[in-house]
Amino acid sequence: MRYTHRAGAQLTRPGPGPPGEVGPAVRPYHAAMAKKLVIKVTAGADAPERCSQAFTVAAVAVASGVDVSLWLTGESAWFAVPGRAAEFELPHAAPLPDLLDSILAGGRVTLCTQCAARRDLTEQDVIEGVRIAGAQVFIQEALGDDTQALVY
Repeated sequence: MRYTHRAGAQLTRPGPGPPGEVGPAVRPYHAAMAKKLVIKVTAGADAPERCSQAFTVAAVAVASGVDVSLWLTGESAWFAVPGRAAEFELPHAAPLPDLLDSILAGGRVTLCTQCAARRDLTEQDVIEGVRIAGAQVFIQEALGDDTQALVY
């Protein structure tokens, strides 16, 4: 189902009838929510707000019972290394180590293969529970049924 938005209008979907009319098959947003979230975070200390948003959304989704897969790419790859999340600071944000622990406890965390290689990181270098996988696995997850992919 495709939703559209016009400035000043309610969220509607295209359908029979005048423009902006909500068709009869519209379900409440919560009924159409994805059952799985694949979140790719590309930012680290270089863009702290974007980084924190990704981890926060992932942790809240896990706490809400959503199946979450968080992918660490680019500068966020460093957060797969023990102790690195503790170095991250952002005022008025939840501590990154707490968010990461929550995600690891109830979801899945993956370090991008190429990102790991560029940083000379191996499975022995990363936090227990973090896997290293590549684009093929990301695509499989992102295109799964009832899955929503987010990129930060």
